[in-house]
Amino acid sequence: MDPNDNTNSPKAAAAVAPVSFYEKHKKVYIRDVKGWWNNWRWILVFFTQILFYGAPWLEWNGRQAVLLHLVERKFYLFGLVLWPQDVFYLALLLIISAYALFLFTAVAGRLFCGYACPQTVYTEIFMWVENRIEGDRAARMKLDKGPMTPRKLRLKAIKHAIWLLISLWTGFTLVAYFTPVDELLAALPFNLSGWELFWTFFYGGFCYMQAGFLREQVCKYMCPYARFQGVMFDPDTLVITYDPERGEPRGARKKNMDAKASALGDCVDCGLCVAVCPTGIDIRKGQQYECIGCGACIDACDPVMDKVGLPRGLIRYTTENALAQHFGPKEVMAHILRPRIILYTVILVAIIGASVWSLATRVPLKVDVIRDRSILAREADDGRIENVYNLKIMNTTEEPKRYLLSVQGMEGIELVGENGVEVGSAENHEITVVVRVPPESGKTGANTIYFDVKAENHDKIAVHEKASFLMP
Repeated sequence: MDPNDNTNSPKAAAAVAPVSFYEKHKKVYIRDVKGWWNNWRWILVFFTQILFYGAPWLEWNGRQAVLLHLVERKFYLFGLVLWPQDVFYLALLLIISAYALFLFTAVAGRLFCGYACPQTVYTEIFMWVENRIEGDRAARMKLDKGPMTPRKLRLKAIKHAIWLLISLWTGFTLVAYFTPVDELLAALPFNLSGWELFWTFFYGGFCYMQAGFLREQVCKYMCPYARFQGVMFDPDTLVITYDPERGEPRGARKKNMDAKASALGDCVDCGLCVAVCPTGIDIRKGQQYECIGCGACIDACDPVMDKVGLPRGLIRYTTENALAQHFGPKEVMAHILRPRIILYTVILVAIIGASVWSLATRVPLKVDVIRDRSILAREADDGRIENVYNLKIMNTTEEPKRYLLSVQGMEGIELVGENGVEVGSAENHEITVVVRVPPESGKTGANTIYFDVKAENHDKIAVHEKASFLMP
């Protein structure tokens, strides 16, 4: 053996030790916590789920109040009926959502993730079921480490059965937004269409998998928002922060013990902030992209501070600048109202105002004029020139209407036949009309004309639609 060979030395072994790029998943056992932020989280859970599960059961004018009816290609939102031609309002909704996201994130970080994200909401619901059946954190850890006994099998079976029921009802509710809920109930259990079954089980299966098993892995590895949130923060964004200047060096102490005399910071190193974190991070290591801003660590830390006789706020909502420059609450709030926030707010309010104005002044009538391409132009028996058009008249109101038709734009122009049409509530009616003009009233080629469609006895419900009349 070569005396100079150091490959067996500890340093050499450490140098050539393989490095894994993959970390084995460790199940996060979350401890239940009570507090102000937890109460707000549950308020949002109740609000979002009452809204989601309850909306399909609301009725309006004898129909489902909220229904995105794909078969009929009509979207019902209480008294508002939208058609595919109203995709403009969907664009506005997406723009409003984007600017609201920018604004709320710039002000207070991941508020949506911590309180209203479906992943957070359903994980809270599933964990509540788990806690009531299997017990608290210590009991769940003990149960999972133990052998498969009849008691363990029974508890696991009950838990998963309830999870599956919640997931399937969630999938059924989602489908009820696209197929009337009364039709779905009438089709249960064996007459549902293939697509209805697919989406019920597809959405329900993802709910079961992500809220029951993946949980924090969705936030850490799958959610794109967790990755780009950092570029939306700035030093004046409110985020959950541990105060290292106050807390370090951490260490255990007795109640009312003089921390300065023992050369310790305020953190007692109890580990509760880690035990209650839904993503299993240690907030004391600084800002991390896995933090969803739920406030559980604040609810865990404040009671500990009370017990040891120290002021609350070791972990708190604050900003990077406030922590570095020791701002008080008033100074923090003053820095929140900065140019970036003002700009986002002005843009958001302007877009919402324009959207509301557009909906309020929207004419509940749509007309599409389509030329009959099989007959470009023809001469009638009396020598006049005829063009044939197909008019698609969409009544977007909740009551039947009679519409009067007229045409203008050329001398002597007139409609042949009926000049009125009945259209039912929220219906689309197609009618073929013939337009005649004297041969001397227009130039050869295309001539601009206008169709006027007006609701009888409703002067404000009228459409002036442009078309072209071909002269041979």
